[in-house]
Amino acid sequence: MGPCRELEKLRLAVVGHVEWVSFLSVAQLPGAGSIAQAKAFREEPAGGGAVAAVQLARLCSRPIKFFTALGRDGIGEQAAARLRGLGLDLEIAWREAPTRRGVSFVDPAGDRAITVIGQRLQPCASDPLPWRHLADCDGVFVTATDASGLGLCRAAKVLTVTPRLRLAVIAASGVRCDALIGSALDPAEQVGPAGLPHPPMLRIATEGAAGGWCDPGGRFAAQALPGPLVDSYGCGDSFAAGVTAGLAAGWHPDKAIALGSQCGAACATLFGPYSAN
Repeated sequence: MGPCRELEKLRLAVVGHVEWVSFLSVAQLPGAGSIAQAKAFREEPAGGGAVAAVQLARLCSRPIKFFTALGRDGIGEQAAARLRGLGLDLEIAWREAPTRRGVSFVDPAGDRAITVIGQRLQPCASDPLPWRHLADCDGVFVTATDASGLGLCRAAKVLTVTPRLRLAVIAASGVRCDALIGSALDPAEQVGPAGLPHPPMLRIATEGAAGGWCDPGGRFAAQALPGPLVDSYGCGDSFAAGVTAGLAAGWHPDKAIALGSQCGAACATLFGPYSAN
């Protein structure tokens, strides 16, 4: 999904995590005892925070602030260099722990299986990062931080959050977000109407090719793919980025969700979450 002129003046940011992911295209997802030959391979700094931030940079056609944490190792340095090349203005909390890695297998139907290696690293309120910048933002999407960090993110005009932040963290923050955006197909991302002490203004859940639903608002349809289905990795985070941008622009939720659906559909036609260039 390319730049959108209506969004180019927005001040947006993402607070979240990075995983250095090896993407492998295989004839079928691995089974017990199987040995397979990968048809294609690439590596990228991915994970929900990175994917959403790169999508926002492309929508706005300019660098986007990304608050994250990386291990002080070769993979962390490589991830930072690649993310800057993808249009991100990085604010990094460097850790002595290793940068988290992952492996994502995808089959010809676009189904995937992911294994992550190591602990998720996340930026925290106590890190010496320019958190005050968030108060100037029209929209912030959060995938990973602590409860106090989420409180700092609430200074933005619009705050959107994934349930992967963990419901305990959201509840402890005392924050009411503008939208909680997750997958209805992932048990770890399902949140009932009474799941948080401060319910979000919107609960949005995607259902892949079936579209999804918004509360309030009802069901929405999926967008047609602009090309053949290749890989579903990153579709949900690309969707969340589009919704965040639309809400930050003051759009009606229906229009913001339509933009998110377009972003997710475009991502599904790529091997890995970004185009190769």
